Amino acid sequence: MRPEAASSKTEPHALAHATLIISGEFVEPDFWTEYFGVTPFSVRTKGKRYSYPSGKISARPADSGFWAFGSKSAIRSDHLTPHLDYLKSALALPRDDLRTLAKAQGAKLALWCYWDNETGDRLPDVPDGIRRMMERMGGTVEIDEYR
Repeated sequence: MRPEAASSKTEPHALAHATLIISGEFVEPDFWTEYFGVTPFSVRTKGKRYSYPSGKISARPADSGFWAFGSKSAIRSDHLTPHLDYLKSALALPRDDLRTLAKAQGAKLALWCYWDNETGDRLPDVPDGIRRMMERMGGTVEIDEYR
């Protein structure tokens, strides 16, 4: 259980969330922030020190660029579909030019899905349409399952 900042109540830890990640040696995070018109939760610019989620500053500069926008703080669901729908809406996906723009920066596009399966009886619910969309945009869907 994690305490909520605005409440004295606790809510169960989410068993799922999703993040769109754009990464690569020449990725320019500011470009992607402007392109999508959202504030990412994590960025790294090659050659510059960066902040960890804890707020601590890295000891070394980033080896490559990184841009990530996720659903964890916006959606409360133990299923992936609401998280994926949120990303699709917030980022106005699919985008016809995304594949070309990512390729121009030598970027890898990935839809990373956190999936807590401690009980061993949960199957990730990534709709086929989301998988096809990512493939058309040159990206991958990756399930990061925890048991």
